[in-house]
Amino acid sequence: MTWHVYLARCADDTLYCGIARDVEARLAAHDAGRGARYTRGRGPLRLLAVRRCRSLGSALRIELAVKRLSRTEKLSLAAPARFAALARAVRRMQTRAASPA
Repeated sequence: MTWHVYLARCADDTLYCGIARDVEARLAAHDAGRGARYTRGRGPLRLLAVRRCRSLGSALRIELAVKRLSRTEKLSLAAPARFAALARAVRRMQTRAASPA
């Protein structure tokens, strides 16, 4: 099953990162007040970037990495190559962690 990590800008100019199987449906849920608690009352959201992931675990790891970035770094992810580079870096870190020392 394909998962996606997405970065959205809220109406109050804050940024929100999340994961979903269907990003458009998830954004609609956020806008309707049924999404994450953070986005309630902050809609409508505008999608800035999205990255497809092979698994839920991969999506969760990338989401965590994005959430650790500064606002400026998050905004740079709107360039697709930047988001792809972050995803590759997270995969490399995961591979190193899984390798025997």
